[in-house]
Amino acid sequence: MKQRLLYQKLVEHLEVKKHTIIVGARQTGKTTLLKQLRTYCDKQGWPTVFLDLEHKDIRDELDKNPENVFLYCPSVEQRIYIFLDEIQKLKDPSNFLKQLYDDYSDGTKIKIVVTGSSAFYIDDKFNDSLAGRKRVFRLFTCSFFEHLLLSGKDDLAKEVERIKAVDNAKSTMLQQLQREFYEYMRFGGYPEVVTEKNENEKIALLKDLRDSFVKKDIDEAGIKDEETFYALFQLLAIQAGNLTNTSELSKTLRVKDETIGKYIDVMEKCFHVVRVKPFHRNLSKELVKMPMTYFLDSGMRNVLVNNFQPFITNPSQGQIWENQAFRILADKYGIEELRFWRTTDKKEVDFVLPMLTPPLAYEIKTSENAAKLSKYKTFTETYPEISFGFLTLNPFSEELIKNIS
Repeated sequence: MKQRLLYQKLVEHLEVKKHTIIVGARQTGKTTLLKQLRTYCDKQGWPTVFLDLEHKDIRDELDKNPENVFLYCPSVEQRIYIFLDEIQKLKDPSNFLKQLYDDYSDGTKIKIVVTGSSAFYIDDKFNDSLAGRKRVFRLFTCSFFEHLLLSGKDDLAKEVERIKAVDNAKSTMLQQLQREFYEYMRFGGYPEVVTEKNENEKIALLKDLRDSFVKKDIDEAGIKDEETFYALFQLLAIQAGNLTNTSELSKTLRVKDETIGKYIDVMEKCFHVVRVKPFHRNLSKELVKMPMTYFLDSGMRNVLVNNFQPFITNPSQGQIWENQAFRILADKYGIEELRFWRTTDKKEVDFVLPMLTPPLAYEIKTSENAAKLSKYKTFTETYPEISFGFLTLNPFSEELIKNIS
């Protein structure tokens, strides 16, 4: 089975005594990664144990006492690698990990690697008591390069690597790469969707993710009004890349502002959406309150609006590309780095990364013809220290491949 790009970083962290915690949306491949890491350890001759916390009897035992994990371990003098899947199922996962770390902090007896889906961050189950005791790795749905690898397009993946490695590289495979990228934006990067060949089955899988697996997120978050949650989820998909006005959403759905805020919190902690905050330096004309909401996976966004029209004829091209550009920049620089800029007279820049050295700003356009620098004079003159540029989809070029892969 082909490995995700995060795999090598996780292998390297096996040598570190801190807990390794892999979090991400359901069905992104966390369990597969955990099993691959165990296989790696087995090949090194390191003793391992794998516990699936979906099993109630195992959960009950560990809930009684964290030390009971050793009841499942081999009796050896070597360091034991303990792999725990779905740790949020425990009553107090934070205390469980804290106690084992504090009691065996030298790291010579055990190394713990766990997965946790969204609820790991909900209801204080996972709190600051683990500060300094863990490193969290976020596993998102597949990037475009991983899409090529998992879908068996090895020749295109190799071409992408060549383009990135060679200065001023030229490619004879741009058409194929463009076609694949358009399909990637259409169906997203959930591994099971990526590996499925049939378009109708891809859509069916995404509908199942929307209905069955998102429902688990709702249940674990203790949300009772599923209908309103889904209605909000759909509205956010329709408005992806626009200002998120909680008051307007609450009026539309006839619920309290606090309810809207709580539901979006859950979606964000479930790794479905991200709220990008505004960038400002206290200028009176800059809008500083409302965030913009983007989806981490285009397939989830598309299934919520029920639009799988081919990208080339899709009337929502601009919105789809901007949402994908968000994901590309989030992968490249980190979600925490991203901001947007907008003034009260609606001058705006899609993405600003003020904490980078040097700071960067990007405006997202589907066509190079629409990229007019003069329209952004207010921003460039106000922030001359920020390097401003465009990320354009057409013409599809080798330079774009370097940016999106």
